[in-house]
Amino acid sequence: MNTIPTHKEPTCTLQQGRVPLLVSMPHIGTAIAPDLRAHYMPRALQVEDTDWHLERLYNFLGELGASVLTPTLSRYVIDLNRPPDDAPMYPGASNTELCPTRFFTGEPLYQEGQAPDVQARALRRARYWQPYHDALTSELARLKAQHGFVLLWDAHSIRSEIPWLFEGRLPDLSIGTANGASADARIAQAALQACAAHPTVSSVLNGRFKGGYITRHYGQPHNGVHAIQLEMCQNLYMQEAPPFHYAEARAATIQPVLKEMVASSLAACRSCYEK
Repeated sequence: MNTIPTHKEPTCTLQQGRVPLLVSMPHIGTAIAPDLRAHYMPRALQVEDTDWHLERLYNFLGELGASVLTPTLSRYVIDLNRPPDDAPMYPGASNTELCPTRFFTGEPLYQEGQAPDVQARALRRARYWQPYHDALTSELARLKAQHGFVLLWDAHSIRSEIPWLFEGRLPDLSIGTANGASADARIAQAALQACAAHPTVSSVLNGRFKGGYITRHYGQPHNGVHAIQLEMCQNLYMQEAPPFHYAEARAATIQPVLKEMVASSLAACRSCYEK
């Protein structure tokens, strides 16, 4: 399928903050360019595998002074948390692609014969993937120049049970630092300790989700850039089945935990550079 995407709206939005913290939410977009929609299965237009409502859940970021980067397009068009060469993030397991071709349940996203070919994937990467990463790179550089270091928090959410991707039920909160390579250990421990203060919420460090491309690529502790991914179960704050409603009461319970995790991680990052 060689359709050239023509989505003309801004592909991402950056809100610049005042502290050395950039929060990336690469999978919250829901738009599919009109000229691409006919190629998908009708079910795909409901974009069920979105990281729903994260902007609302993380509504404390302005108070903390964080920069926030968000996309407009659905991950069904381009997965901003996959490497540009489309190498698998988790060898030996089911993986989603740079231009996904399957739902999280394993069924085809596209009508037969309509999945993007090599040329179409390259065009999507240039037009949609690259601007997000240009913005991310630029903001990390700005914050590091201003503060001397920066923490990148990559925010995600997912249904608690998806057999095609993983066995059983996920822990509530999965913290990933690429097995320690993307952030100072004190930062990961601060996030874990914040979770431990809330024993009804389960957590794990570098379990099934160790961090995707954003965490692994940009996390360079030796250069003053620390990256941490948080994958959280959606049933903590929303209805996991259509129509994917936000659950106010549940969200109000988990929001203080998230805020404490982010704030504690930032404080730990600062402590790494105190003289």
